[in-house]
Amino acid sequence: MISIFLQQLINGVSLGSIYALIALGYTMVYGIILLINFAHGDILMIGAYAGYFILTRFGVNQWTMISAFLFAMTLCAMLGMFIERFAYRPLRSAPRLNSLITAIAVSLILENGVRVTPFIGPNPRQFPRPEVSNISLGAISISNVQVIVIVLSALLMLALNYVINYTRRGKAMQAVSFDLQASSLMGVSVNGTISFTFALGSILAAAGGILYACAYPQISPTMGVMPGLKAFVAAVLGGIGSIPGAMLGGLLLGVSETLTKGFISSQYADAVSFSILILILLVKPTGILGKKMRVKV
Repeated sequence: MISIFLQQLINGVSLGSIYALIALGYTMVYGIILLINFAHGDILMIGAYAGYFILTRFGVNQWTMISAFLFAMTLCAMLGMFIERFAYRPLRSAPRLNSLITAIAVSLILENGVRVTPFIGPNPRQFPRPEVSNISLGAISISNVQVIVIVLSALLMLALNYVINYTRRGKAMQAVSFDLQASSLMGVSVNGTISFTFALGSILAAAGGILYACAYPQISPTMGVMPGLKAFVAAVLGGIGSIPGAMLGGLLLGVSETLTKGFISSQYADAVSFSILILILLVKPTGILGKKMRVKV
């Protein structure tokens, strides 16, 4: 029983690390412009396809994996800035409902656009990943893919923490998040900072897409829907707008999901995840690390 618990805990940390990466994109955008970017999960899908084409063209080794990550991150950063500039920025002063509907529309455009693209199509594809090998740790084991997922996710989160807390752009993000109008009066480029935030979140989503495809090696135009929804739940669970909260929420959601699969049934994993969210929001409506604030939607 203990060995099963520890094994599922390792699996949960691996899955939760991916959820946390994706959730960071949601929470950064919401923290700055109070927008739930429902297209974020589909940016994950674009990142997975970008990595897929690099790996199928040049094979799978450490250098092509690095190239796949860099290409996917660059492409998704540009896509995130493009979406912000032409879909969300014109609606920044409009009622918030308009932006939410636009985000859903952008999500559908990305999904169906990929589906009808001639060299992609609607059919699922096998994602090329490194050969899986297990490392035995007594009664439990961890695969090399899980090690890559956990280590790379941790490094990206540390890099994000450095960018936000120790760089000029990061300080600007904090200022715009605190008071957008006052930041503009103090000389902060609000549009540039918001665009940078979308790019940063999209970079993390691209990395999360490749890691998710390595862990579950099948990609399709709709593959970003469920991870994106779970990551949104993780962001709300930890406290939407809180970066540490997004990390914590992702890990809690991943661990609860894998423990449910290990001890109850895989059919109840999603139900348990959403039930935990409901219970925590009943006790603490702002999430675990969220701040109290009144928002009209």
